[in-house]
Amino acid sequence: MPETTLRPFDPADAPWLIERHSTLYAQADGFDATFAPLVATILDEFIASRDPGAEAGWIAENAGLRVGSIFCVRLDNQTAKLRLFLLEPQMRGQGLGKLMLAHCMAFARRAGYSQMKLWTHESHKAACALYAATGWRMTASRPVHSFGCALVEQSWQIDL
Repeated sequence: MPETTLRPFDPADAPWLIERHSTLYAQADGFDATFAPLVATILDEFIASRDPGAEAGWIAENAGLRVGSIFCVRLDNQTAKLRLFLLEPQMRGQGLGKLMLAHCMAFARRAGYSQMKLWTHESHKAACALYAATGWRMTASRPVHSFGCALVEQSWQIDL
């Protein structure tokens, strides 16, 4: 299998990211069409106001194809937020998610953040297992109705 590389996000990646998030979350969790506009808004804000020293996004590529993404954005001066962590199903279970998460967290440390937070759903079992295995702790969990379905929303954080 060809080596997977991480490269910086380019605004030209935005349509792909929106489509893949929309498609994969619809397939896996039944998300409706309200999810894609949220992803688009996150990307629009990142593109318009990113602070390069404190915020970054990466695209994972394998054999010239995009296969994943991960972003680090500022929540406040001490806290980074992990966003848009996605890995194509055929790339899962090979350690790539762990590598992407470590890369993102290392950037957050270098940028001077003392902690990192994220928001996810209980149904993302592999991602939640990865967070727990790498020292993250769940700080909140609550049932919600979002994106057209019943979900259990979770907040996680880690001290860097």
